[in-house]
Amino acid sequence: MPLEIDRLTKILSTVRERQPIVHAITNWVTANDVANALHAVGARPIMAFTPEEVKQIASGADALVLNLGTPSPLGIKSMLRAGDQAMTLGRPVIFDPVGVGASSFRMDASKRILSELRPTVIKGNRAEIGFLAGKGGKLAGIDALTGPEDLLTAAEHLSKTSGAVVAVSGPQDLIVFSGQKMTVENGHPMMGRVTGLGCILTALIGAFAAVDDDPMVATVGAVAFLGLAGEQAALQAKGPGTFKTTLFDILFTLTPEEMQKGIKLREEKLGG
Repeated sequence: MPLEIDRLTKILSTVRERQPIVHAITNWVTANDVANALHAVGARPIMAFTPEEVKQIASGADALVLNLGTPSPLGIKSMLRAGDQAMTLGRPVIFDPVGVGASSFRMDASKRILSELRPTVIKGNRAEIGFLAGKGGKLAGIDALTGPEDLLTAAEHLSKTSGAVVAVSGPQDLIVFSGQKMTVENGHPMMGRVTGLGCILTALIGAFAAVDDDPMVATVGAVAFLGLAGEQAALQAKGPGTFKTTLFDILFTLTPEEMQKGIKLREEKLGG
């Protein structure tokens, strides 16, 4: 059935009302930005990394976000331990396989996370999704240069094999799950000039999924919300620095009414 915009805006309102706790085991390069973004939208971040405490922290959280941006053996151990607890309690697990094609260590860690945790949502750029789907891609650092020839087929394949909603970030964001495809056309080129926007998006998906039991709807809502905030921030910014500062303000002030008017979505059913 068609996705109603009202439902997406209601999720934003619910995040601000319930203030869900989001446990983020994230990239240390962007951890501060992730925490600030979660606070700005109305969620409550907790950035716990140590294996000795992550099970207990995950028990008290409403969603778990796992980000592979700066991986280590200890970090992977924490991710698996926290993820196992979140799964046991039925909490959404959001996985961002940052730079997964850059090293065999990242690829092996990602395969373990996919097989042992069965994430609720996988969010990556076109190259990362291509690598996880076994369809190839090319990275420069952690930036995608190319993805698979048929990105939709790769995303569908990964969704079917993992059981997860798959969100592919790019100039137009693609979200697929269970025979459904959504394209979100919100966003601005300036978003690609600021380190950490992908990490922030993953965390916002966690906040939205924490308050809505449909992970596809929650993912589309978070992607559209951040894209629209990026559009508004770009209108005021002079460059990446002022853009980033303005973006945090807009994450705090953007209203459900503005979201309803500004969202740009295309939806279709997929064959097979």
